[in-house]
Formats: sequence, structure tokens, C-alpha cells
Amino acid sequence: MSTSPLMLSRRTVLRGVAAAAAAAAAGGSLAACGSGSGSSDPNVLRVLALKHPLTKPMAEMAWTKKLEEVAGVTIEWEEVSADWDQKKSTMLAAGDVPDLIVGTNSIVDTDLATYGSLFEDLSDDLDAIPNVKQMLEAKPELTALATQSNGAIYAVPGYKRFWPPTVQHQYINRVWLDALGLEMPTTWDELYDVLVAFKEGDPTGAGQKVIPMDWSPVGTGGFGYFQCILLLGSTGLPLASGGGQGYFLENGKVSNFLIDERYRDLMVFLSRCYAAGLVSEEVLTQDYSAYQSVARGPGDGTATVGFTWGWTRSDRFGPEIYEQYEAMPVLKQKAGQTNRVTWSYDGFGENFPANQVLVSATASNKEAALRVVNQFYDQEMSLEVLFGDIGPNIEKVDDSTYRVLPAEDGTDPSTWKWTSTLADNGPMYIRDELDVELPTDLQEAIDEAVPLQEAIDSMDLDKDVYPTQFIKMTAEDNNAMTLVSTTMLNTTQTQFAEWLVHGGVEEQWEDYTAAVLASGVEDNIARMQKYYDDYMASK
Repeated sequence: MSTSPLMLSRRTVLRGVAAAAAAAAAGGSLAACGSGSGSSDPNVLRVLALKHPLTKPMAEMAWTKKLEEVAGVTIEWEEVSADWDQKKSTMLAAGDVPDLIVGTNSIVDTDLATYGSLFEDLSDDLDAIPNVKQMLEAKPELTALATQSNGAIYAVPGYKRFWPPTVQHQYINRVWLDALGLEMPTTWDELYDVLVAFKEGDPTGAGQKVIPMDWSPVGTGGFGYFQCILLLGSTGLPLASGGGQGYFLENGKVSNFLIDERYRDLMVFLSRCYAAGLVSEEVLTQDYSAYQSVARGPGDGTATVGFTWGWTRSDRFGPEIYEQYEAMPVLKQKAGQTNRVTWSYDGFGENFPANQVLVSATASNKEAALRVVNQFYDQEMSLEVLFGDIGPNIEKVDDSTYRVLPAEDGTDPSTWKWTSTLADNGPMYIRDELDVELPTDLQEAIDEAVPLQEAIDSMDLDKDVYPTQFIKMTAEDNNAMTLVSTTMLNTTQTQFAEWLVHGGVEEQWEDYTAAVLASGVEDNIARMQKYYDDYMASK
């Protein structure tokens, strides 16, 4: 999860190039941009790094100097913090890639299905990258994650180990509840009543206008982290990694919630909230940076948002007011509900990040490039890539014990991490046998998942979480899936905004579902079902 303080627009906050998408939303810049091709000098490696706009230059990180020493070459960094999708498509179409590309899902499986020949097949190079080989042997699921349908390994995944089963948490302002004499809501109707009270009851005691409910930007490509779609868990519909393009698995059957009546019910509720002025007026136009900023208040200790979603309290609300908020369990859709509630399971994507580093098939110095790859997955460097340099960011207690230090600049640990290093974007293998004292935000996220645990436990990870990362489709099926989803999302995402603001969900549902079905979504569901069934049969 990506746990960046300015990411996830989703990212949307979809998986994949989430960090890059959010970087673009946050207005990042393209730095140190070169031609994008590999170096012709065997003493120089060109390495493209996808990074957050907050992240300092690669040359200022001490661990990058170790990479050069181990590789025995000079590394020229191309640092990309915005417009990656556009740059990537141009680069791949031209067949002109740098010696290495670094960044979680910077190149996704659908890219590899078409452009895999541009990259080195590392399946026969594992002896030259022993740290990677050790990781794949220790975590066999990563071999499945790395291996394409043709048997090649073009991109090396990673293992982050520490992340909780969900990185999305639900918060309400407890101080406001107490000030207005309100109980913690347990259903959608109770939440509605609380939000009305927040709007009309002066919860701050200062007479200021407040935002009863807010969520992160919903993009044209689907749904993502920290968004209202999480309320589908109230209906028992199981989500994974934020929702994406609507496909989900329930009791072993693939479907799409965008044509599910539970989604219709949610849109009815959200439209009701919007019509009553309970949703942020900027919810459809703000970027992720604005979404984060407004929840941190004006800086005088006064909160502005009542109910919302985020990574941790301290990250979402900032150091001044985060203690006003309480992490909530999943709401029920209705009083007296007997069916289960669920949540979004994010553990696969967070602890097993895909496609973290790739080597060009025409690298100027393949041996040096492989030494760089291997060093990324070194025990100590993996920690430095994730949390920052030994010294300012990490204290090394002994050879197997480390302590992640508080931020030197006084910021929250999530911001500090993304300022200091590649963080979740970087290649890494965090060994299970290491003793690591975690930063406070990660421990906070683990603690704040506790109220959600019962709902997560109600989900069967084999039957309720589609194993997207571990399934490798053919180029033909990938292209067909993309064509259908593009057509479908043109309808669904426009209709989401229209229904939210103007209502009409129930009256228009039949025509809407007919339009979505006409996109071919059932063909995609059938494809996904076949791949899932084959995957489960092979386990």
C-alpha cells in the first residue's frame, strides 16, 4: 500500500502504477530525464526509477552508492515522478528501454504480454542473482507471481512481510460524537443520522462549516484505496485491493459489482448523503493531495472531516488532530442484518509486490545489471530501500536486528519514508528471520486493522479473493479484457458521478445494467473464471 502520504488516487489508487498515478495527481515533475535508452558504454548503467514526487534525488541516498560499488559501474538515474503511463507507452512502442527499470508494477503484466521480448528473461540467470533465487525458494508463491504464461521471468517481484491484511481503515471523529452526545454508528442509517448531526450540530464548538464525509478521488480507470466503495463490505460483498474495475470473487465465483444490486443499494445511499449535503463538495474534483490536506484541518487543532478512510490516523489527519479520530469496524447495511460483513483484503498486493525491477534484453553490461538486481535484494539494502539509509533512518543493532528511527525532520513516519527513499516503489526482500522494530505508522496500521479483523476473517482467501497477481493471462486474453473494460468503464464511471450528484439510481438501473452487459463484461467474467479455476486446480 502503498502507504505514501500523497499517493493512491488512486491508486485511482489502483495497484499497478498507483504511485505514479498519484504522483501525476500531486503535480510531480519529471527529473533527470534522458533519452530512455540503455547506455552504449559498458561502464555506465542507465536505470529508470519510478518515484514519489516527495522523494529526494537518488544521488542523495547513501544506498545508491553501494549499488554502484557492487556493480562496478556508474549508474545514471532517470527519475520519473509524473506522466509515467504516457512515457511508458511511447518507450515500449519504440522498443527503446533503459538498462534497468525500477518501480513496483512500473511495467505490468499486460505490458509484458505484448512487450516481454524487450526484457531479459531472468529464469536462466538465477544463479547470478542469488538473493533473488533465495527469495523465490523461501516464498514459492513469488515464483508463480514472477513467471509469465510463456515461462519467462521478465520482472522480479518482492516481499515486504510486515503489511497487515488491509491497508484501508475507516475513521470517525470521536470528539465530535462525544460533543454531540452521539453513539458510534453501526448501520448505514445510523451513519446517515450521525453525518446530519455533524453538519447541523456545530461539533467543533466554533460554528465552522465541516465536511461530514469524504473519500479519495475516484478515477476513470475504476475504484481504488480509501474510497466509498469500501461500504460494499457492509453488504457482505468481498473486495480486494480497493475494488479496481469491479471484478470480485465470492465463494469461488467471479462477478462484477458494477452490475450487482448491492452496488445499486450503495449508490442509493451515497446519493442520499450527497443530496443532504453530507459529502464533500469537492469529492469529484479534488486530487489526492487536496483530499489529504483538508482532513488535516487549518492547523489550529480544529478538525474539518467527520467520517472518512485512510492508511493510518496520523497519516490521514496529521500530528495535531489524529487523536480525535477512532478506527471503526465495518458497518452493517441494515439493522438486524444476519449475513456477514466483509472488507477489502489487500495483503497479497502489499506483501508480495509485483514487477519491481526489470533488465533490458540489450543491456550494455548484463553482468553489472544483474549485480545491481541482486544487491537490491540484499538483506540490509532491502531495508534501506524500504525505510531509508542506515544512520538517519535505520539503526543497525546487530546483524539481524534493526530499528526504524523516528523522522529527523519531525514529520510523520510515512512522509519521512517517502521523502528519504524509494519506499514501496523499490525492489526488496525483507527476510522473515530479521528482528525489525517497525516505524510507528506501520504499527499503527496493524493496530487499526483490529476492528476490521472479524470482517476480514469472514472471507475465505481462496474463495473470496481473486488471485490477480498470481494469474498470468495470454496477450490475446489481456487485450480482450482491456477492450471490454475500457468500454465498460466509460459507462460506469460517468454514471457513478451522475448518480452521486443527481440521483436516479433505481429508475435507471435496468438500462444501466443493460449498457454494462453490452460492453462484454460477462465475457471478461468468463475468462477470469476459467483462469481462476485452472489456478486453483494447479495449487
